This record gives sequence, structure tokens and C-alpha cells, in this order.
Amino acid sequence: MTASVPVLHLWQGEFVDDAEAGRRMAGLPETAARVLERPLPTDVVLGACAAVGADLADPDSALHTRLAAHLPAAEAGSTLAELAGALTRQALERKLRRELGGLRPERLTRPDGRETVFESWAPVGLLVHIAPGNAAAVAPLSVVEGLLAGNVNVLKTSGSDTALALDLLAALAAADPSGLIAERVIALRFPSARRDWLETLCGQADAIAVWGGEEAEGAVRELAPPGCRVVAWGHRISFAYLTRAAAAEDGLLDALAEDVCRVEQQACSSPQVVYLDTDDTEEVFAFAGRFAERLAKVSGARPAPRPGPAELAEITTVQQLARLEQHLGLTRVFTADDGSWRVLADTRPALAASPLHRSVWVKPLPRHRITGTLRPMRRYLQTAAVGGGRADVAALSRALFAAGVTRVTPVGSMLEGYEGEPHDGVYALQRYSRRVSVRAADAEFGPVACLDDLVSAPVLPPVPDAPLLGKEGVQRALAELDARHAHLYFRSGGSTGAPALSVFTVDDYDNQMRAAADGLLAAGFDPARDRAANLFYCGGMYGSFISFFSILERLNATQLPMAAGPDHATVAEALVTHRADTVFGMPSYLWQLFHAEADRLRAYGGIRTVFYGGEHFTGEQRRVLMEEFGVEVIRSAAYGSTDLGPLGYQCASSDGSVHHVLTDLHTLEILDPEADRPVVPGEPGRLVFTTRARAGQRLERYEIGDLGRAVEGPCACGSHVPRLELLGRYGDVVRVGTYFLNYRRVVAAAQERLAYHGEVQLVVRSGAGREELTIRLDEQYADDPGAAHRALATEVAELASAEAEGLLALTVETVPREAFERTATSGKLRTVIDLRAA
Repeated sequence: MTASVPVLHLWQGEFVDDAEAGRRMAGLPETAARVLERPLPTDVVLGACAAVGADLADPDSALHTRLAAHLPAAEAGSTLAELAGALTRQALERKLRRELGGLRPERLTRPDGRETVFESWAPVGLLVHIAPGNAAAVAPLSVVEGLLAGNVNVLKTSGSDTALALDLLAALAAADPSGLIAERVIALRFPSARRDWLETLCGQADAIAVWGGEEAEGAVRELAPPGCRVVAWGHRISFAYLTRAAAAEDGLLDALAEDVCRVEQQACSSPQVVYLDTDDTEEVFAFAGRFAERLAKVSGARPAPRPGPAELAEITTVQQLARLEQHLGLTRVFTADDGSWRVLADTRPALAASPLHRSVWVKPLPRHRITGTLRPMRRYLQTAAVGGGRADVAALSRALFAAGVTRVTPVGSMLEGYEGEPHDGVYALQRYSRRVSVRAADAEFGPVACLDDLVSAPVLPPVPDAPLLGKEGVQRALAELDARHAHLYFRSGGSTGAPALSVFTVDDYDNQMRAAADGLLAAGFDPARDRAANLFYCGGMYGSFISFFSILERLNATQLPMAAGPDHATVAEALVTHRADTVFGMPSYLWQLFHAEADRLRAYGGIRTVFYGGEHFTGEQRRVLMEEFGVEVIRSAAYGSTDLGPLGYQCASSDGSVHHVLTDLHTLEILDPEADRPVVPGEPGRLVFTTRARAGQRLERYEIGDLGRAVEGPCACGSHVPRLELLGRYGDVVRVGTYFLNYRRVVAAAQERLAYHGEVQLVVRSGAGREELTIRLDEQYADDPGAAHRALATEVAELASAEAEGLLALTVETVPREAFERTATSGKLRTVIDLRAA
């Protein structure tokens, strides 16, 4: 005699038997309390779902093979494809944006930058899912929704169900190395007749999601404790509504017949009734006859599975009753000879459920009676397919919504949906969440953008297993970018080479601007008080000006969107007239502005804060702005690039080039300068970013061209977000006269030996017998080229050695500020100009 195979359950990442599951069930409240103390970042869920979805989309993967074995052969392909599509990052990100307003809804951030009020979506807690037995994809996808909301999830499936949901959820947990998903998933297989287990689960739940009819919902409500949120996904009825003109179109009737035949009307969105905008009985009967012809054609091309005995009995009962009522002039019946479909015309407009399996009622309902006729059934209404012109669709939609319908579609697409679509009139993620808030003291929390950053370091998904990506690879990939993901085009300034193109979706851009806005709060910008002038360069598809316009807009800040312009007098006049106290711009431009309009800006004395980007101010430049112009704060507005967007922000406690990493958007690696391996923590290396918040142009392991090092230890601002110190670009190091010369070393030498605080530009040329290097200095701060030459050669050993060995001809020239070469788009100083032949 063969022993029966024990039913296994999934409990926080491991499979257990009945006895062990029963033992652990009593401790569910304590388990939930312990797990909920650790927030679940949506990023972790998105990464795991994307990995599992990719496996499901591959018929040759081990997971696809394993799950397909749990399904009927005819359904396996379509069911797994449905699951794979639902688990893609694109689908889930759209769902998060639609339902919870953003990709990181769990973070306590400030909806209005002018107020120190923090809000987020929080889990309801212990969420029990009582899944249906007739829809394989529903159970695991409901748990995914619970995970996106951060809940501890207990899934109850029928004892007769396969292990599909358990195996899929186990794969999801295995795809998350942090273990946060595993500890939030429990999946049990047992019949509802096992009352003790059902009572234990429901009695400890904070919310219960239940699928089924009124009887199932009622049973759950009896078991739910006081205050427990019951989310009922019950049976619904859907129908089509046709104007007289639409009812005359054969093509539209064919599309309606397709909706009737799909999935044998088993979906809640399948049409069970066709309403006509008329009260003419003969018109109803005539239409039913014509629609029967179209249904016969469409049904003939789609062989129908034979209903079971119970379904056949119901079909026969309804059909025979309708035939009897024909003698009263109330109905007319049209059926297939083989019994595969039936159209039941009825002169009474009251909504009636059909026996399904290609059975459809046809009824009259003038539009002015829609609300009064259908509203008594409002609890059961879902989809209405409307056939008519634009004005008809607009007017009828309003009437149908008033009656209780939650969804209007075109005829022929009732079963189709879209990413982020509400379900039965609500967003599931909101039903599985709570909206929470913290109102904090203004002064102390002004520079705090997110309360979570004060608690612990962010949990980030692992770095993808992918090769390093360079600028050339990014540009090549743009040729294959789907047009659906190409909304905004930006071009780099070209300060480090040829201008490069970057493409974003509108959602990507919005997400990045919101993250950068949070960084600006941490930098000390106060939207409630500061008056900002945006003086970044604009035009030519360059992104700085428009980006900071968007950032300030999202903070509800007061701003003067002026842009950098050659008329310094007009710019200075506007700053004074409109009482600007904060300026945003490139150091090169701001340096020119302050000197061109020095008298006016000194007399005004109102510019207190300078936020810069794209370049850095030297120490001497900072000293001049503070001592001569009364500037109190000079700080990086953001660390970023055109292709990746904002990468970091400088808090009020960060000095020099130290920035916090925008971990909401990116994962940072620091690799050895000479080899593709991580550096020892704190050592300098190449910065490599993986952007996790891009729909189309996904940049994984992108080598940006910057050098930097991780800054260890806590930040004085209180944030646990990782920090890095920027150490320049690869391009800052140029090989000339056989020596490697660092641009920043030359700048530092000029400051230290000459007390120089102007700009520095290096120009390299090929000479007749040796290479030539020209160092340009601003004549306002260096009036003796010979003295500058001697000082720099003394301080920078590479220069002295190359000259002494006859390998380099070094020249120092002092020029007017206008003589420095800048990029046409951004106005950035070209620090190193290499004119040697390639």
C-alpha cells in the first residue's frame, strides 16, 4: 500500500508539514510584530518579481518547467505568460505610481516642501488572502500586492489546489538575498472545512482579502475580529450597452460576440446582457435575431468546451423558462442546433445573470432609465461596454457610473485591462495599506527630507550580474529604444567629449526630480522662505535649467526662472528687484556674473546662498564670494549627469565634494582604477552606477567617468544614507610629455603658491620636437606669467621633470576672463583642451 504524500506548506522561506504549520500558527501575532519592525522597500520586491518574471517568460527555464507541471497542458502557457507579464518591473512600477503615488510609497517624505509634515503608506499589518480555487494566477499575484504594500502575508488556498502558488512564492523569496520577502510570506493549503485553522488565521488578521460570492464573504466577516478590514473581491456582472447606430454595425456585433465567447463568460468582466437604447419590443427581438447570426459565426470559429452536468442543468432551466414566456410575448429564444450558444431576448429591462457558457440576454433600456433600473444591483455591477459615438460614450459613462458600474470599455475589449487599472472600483494597494503622517517641528526638521534616512541605511537589491557599460554602449542602445519609453530628450554639454543624448520617460523624469528635490531640502534649501533665481544654462536640449525649474516646482518654492545670459546687468537688476537671496548656476557663469556686476551685487548684499552644479568652486573663489559679497553658504545643488540624472546630494554637514548617494534611484559600486573589482572601503576608485528607476533606458553598471571614494562612518546630519567623496574625472588626468598630469593638482598649486582664485585651463598641443602645454590663468588674479610659471613648475614635480628632460614646452599665459573656452551648451569651463591629433 502506497503512503499518501503529505501536504506541505510554505512558511517564511521553508516548506513545513501540517504539524509544524499548526504549531507555528499560534505565534502569528508575535511573528508579524517582529517582522513588521523592519520595513520592506518596494525596490526589493520589484527586483525579485522582475527576476522571477523573466524566468516565467522563458519556456526553457527550470521554474517555468516546474510550474507548468501544476497546470493543465492547454492552460500552462497562457497562465504563466499572464504571471510573467504581471511581474515585470514596468507593470509593477506603473501600478505603484497609479495606486500609491510613486515608486517608494513606504518612505516618510514631505508632500509639500514648505511644511515639515511627513507622510507615507504603511502596511495594514497581517494580511490574510483567501484565494479562489478557479484562477491559478490570482493567489500569488494577491500576495505580490500585499508585499508591495509591505504586509506580512498569509495565503490560504484550497486543499485540493496544486502547489503552483507555493512554488512561485518560494521562487520569489529565493530571488531576494535580503530575506525580507521570505519572512513576509506564509502559504497554507487546507480546505475551508478545517474550521480551527481558518478561525485562527482570520482571528489574528488586520485585514482579510477574500474571493468568492456572498456566502464566502459572509463567512469571513463572521470570523474577522473587530476593526479588521475585509476586502471582498466578489462576483460581479457585466454587460454591453448599444445605441441604435452601434447596434446596426455588424463589425461591432462580431466584436461583442468575441467578448461573449472568450473564457466562456467565466470572467467578471464578460458580458451577460446586451442592453439597447430603446423601449421598442420589436426592435429588441429583431436585434436578438441578427446578433444570434453574428454569435453563430464567431462561436463556430471557436470550439466551445462542453459544460459540466450542473452547468448544463442551469442552462436548460433558464432556456426552457424563456421558451415558456415566449407565449406571453415577453421573450424570444435563439439557440444553436448543437446547443453551443444561445441568445435570450427579454422585454423586461431588469438586470439578470445569464447561465454563462455563451448565453446572453438582450434587453431594452432607454438611456434616461439607466440609473433607476440598474442602481438596485449596484453592488454587483462591474464592466459596461458602450457602443456609440464620442458624445454617447461620455454621457452614458456618467449615467452608468451613477448606477454603480465601475468600468467602461469599448465593445470587443471587455476582458482587456491596462497596467494600474482599478479593480472593482478601488485600488488594491490602497486597500492593503494605511496612510500615516508625522507633523514635526519646523526648525529642527527643515533640512530633513525623509525620516527613514535617520533610522538606518537603505536596503538595496544586489548589483546585477552584467558587464560594465560605457558611454558608447549607452549611445548604441538608444537606436533600439522602444518609442513608448522615449518622451524627453536631453543632450549633454559636451565638456568631457562629444555631446551625448539621453532619453527619459515622463515618469522617470518626475521620479528623478522628486528625488533631487529631497536632496535640495537636505542641502538646507528652505522652500517656505528662500527666493531662488535659476541661472543655469538653457536651450539646445541641455537639461540643467529645466531640471532645476522642475525641482523647485516640486518643492513649491519661489523661483525666478531667468537662465544664464550674456547680459549680466539685466540679470543682476532682476536679482535685486525681486529680492533673490539664493542663486542656482554653474560656477563659471556665477563667477563671471559676480565680477561683471560686482558693485551692484556688493551694494545689494542680499545673496546669502549659492547652489552650484556641473563644476566646483575653488577654495579661493569661495573666500572671495563670502568675504566680498556676503555669501554665507556655497553648496553643491546636486551631483549628477545628463545620462543618469541626479546621483547624489550634499547635506548641510558635507564639505568639499562629499555627497550622499541618491539610493532611491541608484546603486553605487566603486571599482579599482586598474581592475574590475571593488576597492577596499575608503580607497579611491572608479564610480559605477546602476540606475534602478528607469523604464526604458535602463543603465546597469554604467561607468560614468568619475573617480571617488566611499566616506565611512555616520554623517553629522544624522542620515544613514551612504556618502562618497568625488575626486575628479578620468579626464582630469592628461598624459603629456610622457608624464601623467592631474588638472586638480595644477589648480591646487596655483591657489597655494600664488593665492590665485580664478579659473585655470590647460591646452595641450603637438609641437615640432616635443609636446606643448599652455596653462591659462585669469589676468585679474595673476599679472605675472613668469612668476606663475616658476611657481607651478616648482610645486608640480611632473612639470619640472618633463621640462628638464626636454619632453615638454611649458607656457603660462594670463588672459581676460572672456578668453577662456567654454562649452556652447552648458557654459562649463573646458578644463583640459587636447588639440593633439588623434
